[in-house]
Amino acid sequence: MKEKILRFVPRRLRNRYGAGLLALLLWICLFADYDLITMLKLRHQLGRMQDQRDMYAAQIASTRAQLHEISSDQALLEKFAREQYLMKRDNEDIFVLVPEKK
Repeated sequence: MKEKILRFVPRRLRNRYGAGLLALLLWICLFADYDLITMLKLRHQLGRMQDQRDMYAAQIASTRAQLHEISSDQALLEKFAREQYLMKRDNEDIFVLVPEKK
């Protein structure tokens, strides 16, 4: 009976060290806290986060350049305040035109 079962098991796994090594590899790859699938997901997430970091760094650099430009020119500062925050002088009226949605 034992010989029939052993016929289907490869020679390397008949050795208890081979079976132990296989069990250890299966445990590490499938059942551990940081198994193979989890590690791949974490690497993918890390790559996306690094891309976001680069995008935000570029936005910060652009915003800093705009801030420096606005703070150095008073006319540009007034234009920015009027366009972005709808600020006005005392004797002016502002009309905001919103395009109609179809």
